[in-house]
Amino acid sequence: MSFKIATACAAVMLAGSMAQAQDAEAGEQIFKKSCRSCHSIVAPDGEMIFKGGRTGPNLYGVIGRAAGTDPVFPRYKASLVEAGEKGLVWDEASFEEYVVDPSGFLKEYLGDDGARSGMSFKLRTGAMDLYAYLNSVSPE
Repeated sequence: MSFKIATACAAVMLAGSMAQAQDAEAGEQIFKKSCRSCHSIVAPDGEMIFKGGRTGPNLYGVIGRAAGTDPVFPRYKASLVEAGEKGLVWDEASFEEYVVDPSGFLKEYLGDDGARSGMSFKLRTGAMDLYAYLNSVSPE
């Protein structure tokens, strides 16, 4: 009887972790619906991975990059640049928290109630999948 209980518990735990698994294909769909109006993904050699808007920075290589440091993008808000200068690097945890509430994240990170992000969009669901997609199109 205890073997059945242990097996059932293992199955529930595995199902829960699978539900949290990242899905780059789902993330691409999120990018198409939610991000491309402001962001493109263009490799340094000019290869257009995903054509989108230019209101926001190019997201090629954003994963692992310090916040506010794309040298080609001239319109970062001061709060995002300051966060990058203080060590904010877009890893899984920071990226996923940021896209849910960009200005709220910066306010907390910087300890400044006046901090603002240039990104007004808030991603309600799928941050893990979007991270997986951007990671999949980033340099090795």
